[in-house]
Amino acid sequence: MKPSERRQRARVNHRTPLRFRAVGVAADKTEHFTEALNVSRGGFFFASSAPLQVGMPIEATIRMPAEVTGNGAQEMRCTARVVHVRNEPYGDGRIGFGVEIEKYQTAAVQERWMS
Repeated sequence: MKPSERRQRARVNHRTPLRFRAVGVAADKTEHFTEALNVSRGGFFFASSAPLQVGMPIEATIRMPAEVTGNGAQEMRCTARVVHVRNEPYGDGRIGFGVEIEKYQTAAVQERWMS
């Protein structure tokens, strides 16, 4: 592990559906839909145009792949905190966010992705 690397769990490069909203932000209660670009049991990385900053908490529902869960893919509800922002914009104006999962649980049936 590189000296600057803080991750304790390996990330899986896997695009997976992600739904999130910022918590405790009066100006933006919008629910955002995107996809995580890589995931682990400890966090994930995604691109969005949402106005997030380091330290902001989010609530998210994410489909964790089998490589992360050790079983089949599972929908997980989690609370997480933005730990880094990659300000280089993607072609569509979105920027990248890395979040650390603080707690998670399997999503209830009515919260699961429809498709």
